[in-house]
Amino acid sequence: MATRDNPYGAFNFLVKLGDQGGEDQIAGGFSDFTGAGNEVKFSEYRNGNDLENHVRKIANTNTTDDVTLKRGIIGDLRLFDWIKATREGTHEPRTVTVTLHDEGRQPVCAWVLRRAQPKKWVGPTLTGKGGGEVAMEELHLVAERIDFVSL
Repeated sequence: MATRDNPYGAFNFLVKLGDQGGEDQIAGGFSDFTGAGNEVKFSEYRNGNDLENHVRKIANTNTTDDVTLKRGIIGDLRLFDWIKATREGTHEPRTVTVTLHDEGRQPVCAWVLRRAQPKKWVGPTLTGKGGGEVAMEELHLVAERIDFVSL
C-alpha cells in the first residue's frame, strides 16, 4: 500500500468468505463491515527484589473482536446455511478476507480473519409502512486471529 496524503474511502471493498462452495464469487455485495479489532491482554508482575516500586506490564494473550457484515437480502442462502451448519455441529472455520480498493478499483489493503466462524445471523426488519427501505441481513463472525495486510 502506497502512502498518500488523502485517506481511502470506506465505500469500496470486497468480502470473500473463504473458498468453500463458491463463496469467492460475488453474490450480493456487503454494504457494511464493522468491528475489526484486536486487543492484547497484559499481566502485572513485580519481583520482590525490584529496586523500583512499580509493576511491569507483560503481554500475554490477545483477543479478536467480533466482526459484523451486512447486506441486502438477495435470496442467497449461503450465509444462513453456514450458521445452520455450525449450530448443528459441523465445524466449518474459514478464512474471511475484506479487501479495500482505491478509487481506481485497485486493492490497497486487506483484513484477513483466520478461522472465522458464524456467531449470529440477524434477519431483516419488515414493516408495511412503505418506503425505500432495503431488507437487510447481518452475519456476526468470531475469528481466532485478524491480520491487516498491505497489498
